[in-house]
Amino acid sequence: MKDQEKEFGPSSWAIDNKRAVYVLMFLLVVLGFSSYYSLPKENFPDIAIPKIYVTTAYAGQSPQNIETLVTRQLEKQLKSLKGLKKVTSNTQQNVSVITAEFNTDVNIRDAKTDVKDAVDKAKQDLPQNDNNLKESDISDINIADQPILYVNISGDYDLKKLKEYADNLKDDIEGMKQISKVDEVGALEPNIQINVDINKMTAAQVGYNDIIQAIGNENILSTAGTITADGEQRAVDIKEDFKSAEQVAAMVIRNPQGRAIYLSDIAQVRDAFQDQKSYARLKTPNDPNFKNVITLNVSKRAGENLIEASDEIYSLIKQKQATIFPKGLSITVTGDQSDKTRSTLNDLINTIIIGFILVTVILMFFMGSTNAIFVALSVPLSCFIAFLIMPWIGFTLNMIVLFSFLLALGIVVDDAIVVIENTHRIFNNGAIPIKKAAKIAAGEVFMPVFSGTMTTLAPFIPLAFWHSLIGSFMFFLPITLIITLLASLVVAYIMNPVFAVDFMKPHHEGEHDHQTFDRKTARTTGILAAITVFFYLLAATGVVSIGIGNFMVLIIFLFLFNHFVLLKVIDRFQKKAWPRFQTWYANLLEKAVHSPWWVLGGTIFLFIFTIGFSIASKLNLELFPSADPNFAYVYVTMPIGTDQAYTNQVVSKLEKRVAQVVEPDKDIVTSIISNVSVGVTDPSDEDQGTYYNKGKITVAFVEFGKRNGKDTKKVLNRIRASVQGLPGAQIAVTQEASGPPVQKDVSLEIAGDNLDTLVHTASRLKKFLEQQNIAGIEQLVPDVQSDKPEIIFDVDRERANREGITTNQINQALGASIYGAKASDFRNTTEDNYEIDVRAQEDQRNNIDALRNLKITYRDLASGGAIRQVPISAFTDIRYTNTYANIKHKQQRRVLTLGSNVIKPNTPADVNAQISNALKNFKLPENVSIKMGGSQEDQAETGAFLGKALLISFGMILVILMALFNSIGKTLIILSEIFFSIIGVFLGLSIFHMTFSLVMSGVGIIALAGVVVRNGILLVEFSDMLLEQGLNLHDAVVEAARTRMTPVLLTASAAILGLIPLAVGFNIDFAGLFTHFKPHIYFGGDNVAFWGPLSWTMIFGLGFATIITLILVPCMYIIRVRLKNKLSGNKEKIVEEEFEPATV
Repeated sequence: MKDQEKEFGPSSWAIDNKRAVYVLMFLLVVLGFSSYYSLPKENFPDIAIPKIYVTTAYAGQSPQNIETLVTRQLEKQLKSLKGLKKVTSNTQQNVSVITAEFNTDVNIRDAKTDVKDAVDKAKQDLPQNDNNLKESDISDINIADQPILYVNISGDYDLKKLKEYADNLKDDIEGMKQISKVDEVGALEPNIQINVDINKMTAAQVGYNDIIQAIGNENILSTAGTITADGEQRAVDIKEDFKSAEQVAAMVIRNPQGRAIYLSDIAQVRDAFQDQKSYARLKTPNDPNFKNVITLNVSKRAGENLIEASDEIYSLIKQKQATIFPKGLSITVTGDQSDKTRSTLNDLINTIIIGFILVTVILMFFMGSTNAIFVALSVPLSCFIAFLIMPWIGFTLNMIVLFSFLLALGIVVDDAIVVIENTHRIFNNGAIPIKKAAKIAAGEVFMPVFSGTMTTLAPFIPLAFWHSLIGSFMFFLPITLIITLLASLVVAYIMNPVFAVDFMKPHHEGEHDHQTFDRKTARTTGILAAITVFFYLLAATGVVSIGIGNFMVLIIFLFLFNHFVLLKVIDRFQKKAWPRFQTWYANLLEKAVHSPWWVLGGTIFLFIFTIGFSIASKLNLELFPSADPNFAYVYVTMPIGTDQAYTNQVVSKLEKRVAQVVEPDKDIVTSIISNVSVGVTDPSDEDQGTYYNKGKITVAFVEFGKRNGKDTKKVLNRIRASVQGLPGAQIAVTQEASGPPVQKDVSLEIAGDNLDTLVHTASRLKKFLEQQNIAGIEQLVPDVQSDKPEIIFDVDRERANREGITTNQINQALGASIYGAKASDFRNTTEDNYEIDVRAQEDQRNNIDALRNLKITYRDLASGGAIRQVPISAFTDIRYTNTYANIKHKQQRRVLTLGSNVIKPNTPADVNAQISNALKNFKLPENVSIKMGGSQEDQAETGAFLGKALLISFGMILVILMALFNSIGKTLIILSEIFFSIIGVFLGLSIFHMTFSLVMSGVGIIALAGVVVRNGILLVEFSDMLLEQGLNLHDAVVEAARTRMTPVLLTASAAILGLIPLAVGFNIDFAGLFTHFKPHIYFGGDNVAFWGPLSWTMIFGLGFATIITLILVPCMYIIRVRLKNKLSGNKEKIVEEEFEPATV
């Protein structure tokens, strides 16, 4: 066999200009390291959720009124916006919240502008001249808005002092460049309370408006203007704002008759706090009981460094505790996401190192130590190029990006393997000068390698256009892989040939049999020892870690081990074990190519069998894989109308149950936090805000590697069992989401026009499904409640109008008594301004009789201006009833949703399938429909996209192969590898009873499509070349397969071994190993749970595809040629145009 002497220009230039290439590599290493350390670190990527929220407050209005007056008017304008996916709304007492969800390819800023314009258009249709209707607030949301940590402040201090400390810390944290906002939970908000005695106010013949107006007229801080006197301009200021509650109490109010009345005579004035709206409590393993805390929920800005932000907050707390804060003040940080981020990133980095070691070792056995190092260096060099590009495209270093590098680990070496292996073959132990051999080798395989890389990239291109929330989350995977694989081409054809020219040496028979400690070995050992001593000296001064010195000791050991032991073992493997395997393969291939139709038929039968076997084994399906819980969440929902104080009592009972359940496992629990009213909703829910009837208990576990084998899923299940059976409370127990925010596991959307019908249908459906005994449904909960208690004042307008009193006056009088009214601001020099609020004293504002007897004071102009006072009861009747707490819309239609989590080990796909079958027997009223939403909707959308992406990938690979071979037959041979590799995927998943993750396994199959065809291209292209050189069909195919067997097995083994550590969850803490000699070896963790399905999909598929390449592709090649010859009337002649050599 004679090699074609063609060269690839850039490779030849690099070989002739080695020094320039080495300088380039040095710069890549330095700048790559610098870029890596400067990249922001975070767990999940910050993605913009394409939702715009329109929140409109309308005080004193019921959900039904706001639905008609506000929600529908806004929805009419929003529904026709460009790029809009859907419009949903939730109308509640006093507020309308509309969510406009856009396609993910729409720019959020543009969408926000469009929504604002639509809201402006709707203003003319909203109620006019009503001060209770506020301007609509338009906002968007980002994953970065979720808190990165919680700072809990407690101590034996009064509430005002505790809040002062919390505010001090909050202001400084908010001032950090990485932080976007800090929410305060559990604190009491100060205010000046004017609690009016209704009876005394009536006797004094004044009303709420008189009090509010008087306060506003006296609490003045203003500039009247400037005057010029004696050549100077002086400002004329009035600084008569209130400085204390006593000043407010001493204020004089004039009644309509002009009589002076001190405010203190009719009201109690206090510098106090507003009613407590939220509660927070904390328990750590060292605390016997829960303690009340003020919690600061800290959120970072998108794109900022999570780990850096956390470190700065800890440093700030430490500094304040040492200087400003008293020793009795306790500050505890919980839920620190940087801990998980560090753990996740470190585990992935350690996994990459393990994979790199495995890949290097396998390469050493096939290619020798020196060649293996050439190839292995392509991994870090390709990554350094990617690191340089990432800041320019706004990428952070997150788990998606790091996994992309791990996935690329076994792929980027493919190009280098082929180039170095071909160089080694042509070099033939010095038969051809190494410089010439390197140039010929690069030119000979450039086109097939380039085409192989392009086919590998092709499937990832459609994934970059995945327009959904999941697609935005996964976007970092294809882009990182594309950049890294393109970088691997540069490394393979610019840098690897230079390595080969300088370091590839001829080997002599028996040279490794008797290795000695020669001068060269001694010199290398001495240099390494000197470097080791240097690093130990630096470590002694604290400049670097002692781990670097320990690592250098390992390098010396490995160098000597390689010289005296490994080289001998590798030499024997290459001369004995490997040739025996090659002979075995050649014999197997001879048998296969003599019966190619039997091989093809058997493969097709296996494909059909695999499909049937997977169906029979009932392969489980899930959208996203879920790991062991790092957090257990207990969501508590009380009936609408429950106040925050009572909700707090219920949560307090539940938290004690939870604490008791986790007590035996407290060594794996870091904290238990309870919240009421604020921060109590599931992050995946659209209904975010303050809910007085809701609470949440959060149990935080230590990281996976420190759990000593304890299963947090079992702890979560025990928590779920312990919190059930509390009358009136709806309780859901779940864990944190392992991917982007998705909808409920089970979501049944009941749509119609009549609310009563929807509620009745939902009640019937809930009972119907409970009777079906479908395993896995935790609790079906409606998201619309129809039992909110209310008291209706029915106004006799005719009677009221005879008195000259309007309905609005009645509403304002009742509102001021119950809710209160802001009179002015109390300006404090040491704190933020707070409100001066006026309302009825507590025993009267909660007494319906006192409110009915509230007298409206007014001047009756019809009777000459006499002062009249008429009780509200004179022209109103009251009735007690229940009403809807909220009204929901989807696409402008009323909708009620029954939602539930799914309890493991059941899967949402299986539960939803059973529900779907059951719904066929459920009778619906007229004009009511039921739709499966939630994860079922996400699953359908994801499946549709991945199917389309696979077809597009298939088409792109087809075009590349046709451009390379100009042959339909050869293209079909290689494309068949994609279909048959699926045998390995589903057979492996079914045999080992693994779950098929629609997102992860689906992406794995698409990625597999590009990877498996690379080796097929090399084999077919080499067969063509041998046929051109005159070999007969049989010999050409067998020789091509035997010659390319080594790179085929190497590339497949490298890709598989790179993924194996993550697939099995094998982890070694290399930093701990070299620094403290504590490797902390363990299996499992969050990464294996999240990425395992994708890894195993690739491993199973690649493993089977390798067999396909080495056995089936040669057989199909023979079948293709024989069929073509038969159709063209030839026997052994090959059609010349089929073998046009690729040009460079």
